[in-house]
Amino acid sequence: MHMASYDATAAAPEMVPVFQPTVWGDFFINYDPEPLQMSDEGMIDRSNELKEKITGLFEGSSIVEQLNLVDTLQHLSIDHHFHEQILSTLRSTHAGEFNSSSIHDVALRFRLLRQQGLWVSPDVFSKFKDEDGTFHANIANDPRGLLSLYNASYLFTHGETELEDNILFARQHLESMEGKLDYTLAEQVRRALHLPLPRTLKRVEALHYISEYKEEPMHNSSILEFAKLDFNLLQRLHLKELKALSRWWKNLYREVGLNYSRDRVVECYLWSYTAYYEQEYTRARIILAKIIAIIIMTDDTYDVRATLVECRQLNEAIQRWDESAVSLLPEYLQKFYLKLMSTFKEFEDELKPDEKYRVSFSTKAFQILSSNYLQEAEWFHQNYKPRFNDQVNVSSMCSGGPWVCVGLLVGMGDTVTKEALEWALGCTDAVRACAEVTRFMNDLASFKRGKNKNDVASSVECYISEHGVPSEVAIAKIGSLIEDAWKTTNQARFELPELLPAVQRVANITISMPFMYDDKTDAFTFSSRLEGTIKRLFVNPIEL
Repeated sequence: MHMASYDATAAAPEMVPVFQPTVWGDFFINYDPEPLQMSDEGMIDRSNELKEKITGLFEGSSIVEQLNLVDTLQHLSIDHHFHEQILSTLRSTHAGEFNSSSIHDVALRFRLLRQQGLWVSPDVFSKFKDEDGTFHANIANDPRGLLSLYNASYLFTHGETELEDNILFARQHLESMEGKLDYTLAEQVRRALHLPLPRTLKRVEALHYISEYKEEPMHNSSILEFAKLDFNLLQRLHLKELKALSRWWKNLYREVGLNYSRDRVVECYLWSYTAYYEQEYTRARIILAKIIAIIIMTDDTYDVRATLVECRQLNEAIQRWDESAVSLLPEYLQKFYLKLMSTFKEFEDELKPDEKYRVSFSTKAFQILSSNYLQEAEWFHQNYKPRFNDQVNVSSMCSGGPWVCVGLLVGMGDTVTKEALEWALGCTDAVRACAEVTRFMNDLASFKRGKNKNDVASSVECYISEHGVPSEVAIAKIGSLIEDAWKTTNQARFELPELLPAVQRVANITISMPFMYDDKTDAFTFSSRLEGTIKRLFVNPIEL
């Protein structure tokens, strides 16, 4: 998604590609997976047997056992099969008293409820503290409790300084225990200190946990077997989708001839998959992946190829959104523009009659994105460095995040309402936060890598320039703004209960950003870093 401006010569009629070629080529078009140990039918039948068994585990167990079960199912990324049971468990524990003396249990309940949009006060941790606000001494020697406290506290909202203090306390003690923990717990601590659980890509974490869960003293073999079968069955589906999408992209890329643009369809699919991996979202996943591919092509056209005059022409055509507007465009953009319109028409054809209106929201979001791309181009060509707030307002839209947040709703089922689309298009709270996390993490990656000659001034540079501070101060400021955006995302779950399904999917996109920009590198553009993860998610089955 937008993912920064990269080096190129703005007006060159013939461009040498400035991006690394795709690492995938036709791999997914040609790839046919090996047969697994079981047939698909055998896996489905066995899964259904195990699912019944696991559903029975919710009956007759204590509330703590139920919370641990919910946590396990979420951690293994199979919770979508038990949605009703989980919701019922969480609502009943939210409504009832909870008097556990275990900080692990209290923190686990806090995290599970807050993630589900059910408010819990930070005061639940007070009983583990002395009068001066410091934690009881025994807490510092409980690694499992500390890890639970650490992860839970990252669901903080604005003004919850006690939760920020919890994070510092837990981090300090967990760091001092490194090297003294058993392997499985040590690995979970290591990952959490790098990236706390609420900001972790669920499917990637599930791959880690599937291999670790059998080491848990209380592990359930039916749950583990079900998790492996479900992963492999979903992987078969995702491979079919990737094959179809790769064919679509190959034809489009060849047809429109925009060979200066990043060839990243597999990475577009991965991004879409971070919003929803479940079986019922095939249509939504494909539509969103195509939208992300369109964002990349449009972004690279504005950034890499078009002159300022051509940028203005392209934006005018996109605002008019009519085939007759093709005459405004230079020849090399005419096929692209017509293909844009036909792709949006294909989206409509995929939707039921009462869902077709959703595409108009996507068109409007694209028009907003285009006008912000043009603003960036105007600034660049005038060699103008905007004020920090102005830069952030425009470049957050240019991150592509806001259109993705609208686009992810287009192909979803009945949970999507007109109100949800209006909320997403309005780009407030969680959507704005998603855009800011995308933008700021991208800018930190670009700043670390070094500025390219065609880059418009980034938020980091605008802050340095406006406030006359060294880069370390600007980077720390951007870091604190990223934390503020996470708090806004967490808060949206409580403030917008009727929009919770949409808020959770938007949060998933925000959660994908630390993964894409891990260690301040842009793994989408420099995509060889994603190759191993993509193989683990979509190519290599889990051994049963």
